[in-house]
Amino acid sequence: MRALKAAAVILILLLGSAGYGQEAAQNRFVAVIGTDGVQRVEITGGSYYFDPNDIVVKVNVPVVLTVKKAGGATPHSIALKAPEAGIEFSVSLGKEPKTIKFTPTKVGTYPFWCTKRAPFSSKSHKDHGMTGVLEVVD
Repeated sequence: MRALKAAAVILILLLGSAGYGQEAAQNRFVAVIGTDGVQRVEITGGSYYFDPNDIVVKVNVPVVLTVKKAGGATPHSIALKAPEAGIEFSVSLGKEPKTIKFTPTKVGTYPFWCTKRAPFSSKSHKDHGMTGVLEVVD
């Protein structure tokens, strides 16, 4: 039983550290306003990255983000805190897509990030580069 517990801890550490040290590539997405007047963006979070990680949307136009997790056992989330711009959410990512709705009210650049931390690690997923930017433009 002791060996099984030790093996489980080692597996968790290996899974939790997979992908560390990889630098996220810039992946820009400019949202288009649909015929229904809504901007739609799909985001996937995976081994310490978001795809896309640089998103451009228009101010005062509703946004629907569809977020999901890529494969793997490591948990991830997405959070953005900009209440002054009408944007504030924190959602755990899963295999099934989740929907986040908001209407940005202020032009600016707003960071988003993963709030998770690997077990036994002093660094968060954000510290390892799982971040992105939401640009709100006129």
